[in-house]
Amino acid sequence: MTLVIAIAGWMQTGFRPSIQKFQSHRKLSQGRISMKVNKIDHICIAVKNLDEARQVWEPVLGKSKPDDEYIDEPEKIKVARYWVGEVGFELMESTTPDGDVAKFIEKRGEGVMLISLNVDNTRETIAELKQKNYPLIGGARPFRDCEFAFVHPKKMNGVLLEVIDYKWKEFEDRD
Repeated sequence: MTLVIAIAGWMQTGFRPSIQKFQSHRKLSQGRISMKVNKIDHICIAVKNLDEARQVWEPVLGKSKPDDEYIDEPEKIKVARYWVGEVGFELMESTTPDGDVAKFIEKRGEGVMLISLNVDNTRETIAELKQKNYPLIGGARPFRDCEFAFVHPKKMNGVLLEVIDYKWKEFEDRD
C-alpha cells in the first residue's frame, strides 16, 4: 500500500525513480505526515470511582477482573486495563484532586478521555509531529519499557491523542 501511494505521489510531481536505492518513504512523503501507526494501542475512559466503573464495564467486556491493574504516580492515575482483542481498554481514576483525570471530569464529566496510537518510536514520531506543527503537551514521558507523548486536543478535533511505543509483550505467547 505504501509503495502504491509513493508511486502515485511521484507521478503527480513528475519524479521518476532511478536505479539508486529508495530513500525512506518519510522523505518521499511530499510534506505529508508519514509516521507509521501500528494499531490503536488503547482507549481511556476517565471515571470518578474505579471500583464502581469496573462493576459497570466488566460484564459488558466479559471480564471478571482487569487484565492489568496499576498506579502511575507521575500521571496521578489508578488504572484498570482490559484487553479487547489486541487493544487496551482502560478505566482511569485520578489519585489526586489536581490530576489531569480529575480536571477532565470536572470540565467534561466522565467519558472517553484519550485515544492512543501505537508507533515504532515515540521520539521520532513527536519530532515529525512538531515539524508539521502539531502542538504537543510536554515531551516524551516514560512508562514501563517505553515512552509516550500527547498531542493537544485542540488540534485533534477535541480528542487527546497519545502516541506510545509500547511493545505489547503480553501477546507474544498468544496463538
